[in-house]
Amino acid sequence: MQNLTVVQLIADIVDEFLNDGPKGGRRKLIKFVTDRPGHDRRYAIDCRKIEAELDWQPAESFETGLQKDYPLVFG
Repeated sequence: MQNLTVVQLIADIVDEFLNDGPKGGRRKLIKFVTDRPGHDRRYAIDCRKIEAELDWQPAESFETGLQKDYPLVFG
């Protein structure tokens, strides 16, 4: 998942819980900067090994995990 996608998900979740953002949502607040050459476009976790060796499956997806934690912050 690209970093931009993560930031957009967070902006959407914050919009869902707080209705005081800019018209059109907080995605409009995302700014792209040119002073960070070489920064990563995404970070990845590969959980195939733990799934295979321990027969493990995550209880949450990344998206549902984000949504689950935000009521604790904004509630």
